[in-house]
Formats: sequence, structure tokens, C-alpha cells
Amino acid sequence: MALSRIAPRILCIGIPVRDLTFRVEAVPERGSKANATHLAEICGGNALNAAIAIARLDGRVAFAGPMGDARETSSSFILERMTAEGIETSHIVRMPNAATPVSAIIIDASGERTLTIYRDPALWSVKLSDTDELLADCQALLVESRCGPFCIDVCLEARRRGIPVIVGVDRAMALADGLLTAASHLLFASEQVQETAGIADDGEALKRLAELTPAFLAATRGPNGTIWLNEAGTLVETPAFPVEAVDTLGAGDVFHGAFTLRLAEGGGVPEALRFAAAAAALKCTRHGGGPAAPQRIEVEAFLHGRR
Repeated sequence: MALSRIAPRILCIGIPVRDLTFRVEAVPERGSKANATHLAEICGGNALNAAIAIARLDGRVAFAGPMGDARETSSSFILERMTAEGIETSHIVRMPNAATPVSAIIIDASGERTLTIYRDPALWSVKLSDTDELLADCQALLVESRCGPFCIDVCLEARRRGIPVIVGVDRAMALADGLLTAASHLLFASEQVQETAGIADDGEALKRLAELTPAFLAATRGPNGTIWLNEAGTLVETPAFPVEAVDTLGAGDVFHGAFTLRLAEGGGVPEALRFAAAAAALKCTRHGGGPAAPQRIEVEAFLHGRR
């Protein structure tokens, strides 16, 4: 009898967020107010959404990063939900007298979201667990781009050990940012790759950044798919799957988590991108951020129907 496959273990590094989401017909104009049709309280944050996606897709996932004081409500709320998702939390650091980030998210009728967030500056002084403990039995590392200041050493050691380091980029990066060269894979959003490179074209921006880093480079463009550079430096496009989107919150994070897991499972880049596109598409068809990530069986059935 064949032995069962052991799922790869992914370490996600980031800063969890407590999300308050409001559904409205349209985002209210400045100085006005609107009644929401629905309110939900969920856990979020780029790396945590990705971690939930990995767990839903049958990966093993651990989380490392700072959270607020053990006495506050937000951190306890998030930890309960992480445990329920099967995410390992032993590397989370509770920061005395600090506040776990909280965001207010408005989702309009088209599924687009508008977000305001507070992050306590004290969280960036966190000291993560011992590197050997973090990387034990780790097949891939997924990092929020904003977390470089407290995790660059872990990323560099992971690369030295041959462990892929995938960075999900949702804000412009400085060209001197250490994650540009510590990463093996950089997954930008379209706006952020253009801002980082200073070029108003996704493909040309990727080519510019390829001069600065040996990492794999891609830019996600929502319903317009993903554009990326292959090993020959040629631009390639992976299409998105057309769906009727009701909520885009967390879709990019789900994409990052699915891509990382499929890569750690041994899938090539084209396969990992297609798998990620399917997971993100399914997420967009339901309300909620990471907690709306699909199960593995759903993604495989979705892809099977689109061969």
C-alpha cells in the first residue's frame, strides 16, 4: 500500500489584524454617512489570510509575528480563530502594552473594498523565535513585505538552507529593501510593482526590478490575470478565471498562500500560478477575507472543470 503524502509545512510571517467589515451599496462620500447592510468581525492581515488559505488547501502552516497585549480582546479573538483553522501559533509574540491592529473595511456592491487600519508602531520592535526553531521542518516561507525589519535574518537563513522565500507585496518597496534580494519569489500587486520600479507599466516594471534581484517576479492584476518573467526574462501572462465577484477582500492573500503551497508541493511556477488563480477566484465569489478561502477539493474541482 502506498504511503500517504505528508503535506509541506509553510511558515507565514506577518502581523495579524482584527477586521470589522461593512457591506454597503456604495462607499459614502466624504463627510457623509451610510447604513451598512451587513457587519462581520473576522481575523485578517496579509500573512494570516494566506495562512488560512494554506490550511484550507491541506497544507501544514505555522505563524510567526507580533500581536498585542495578552489582556486585550483583539489578540484573543484572533488566536481563537487561528487555532480553529489548525494554524500553529507557538511562534506568535504577545507584546506587552501594545495593540493588535484593527481595520474598518467597507465593501461596496461590486465587491471592491475600502480600508482603514491602525497598526501600533510598537509591534515592529518584536523579536521572533530562534531561527532554527522557526525553520525546523519548513518547506517554504511566506512573508508580508512590511515585515522585513524584523524577519530579514530569518529570510536570509532560509535562502541559505535552500528554502523558498515568497514575499507578498501589497505596498511600494524601497529599492534598497533587503527583501528584494532575500526573497526567492516576489509577488507584487500591479499598482505596487509600478510604484516600486517607478514605471507605469507592469511588464516594464518587472523588467526593471529584474536588474536588481535574482528573484522570480510577478504582478497580479485581479481579473486581468498575472504577468510574470520566466527564466529567459520573457514576459508571460497567466489568465484569471472569470467569476462573478462579490467580495475581493483577501483575494490577493489567498493567491499568495495557494501559490506558496503548490510550489512547496513540487509544482512548477505555471502550475502554482494557475492553482493560485483558481483559489483566489473562488474566494471572490463569497464574502469574507481569509476565512472565505476555499477548501482543496473545491479548487481541484474548479480546475478540473476548466481543462
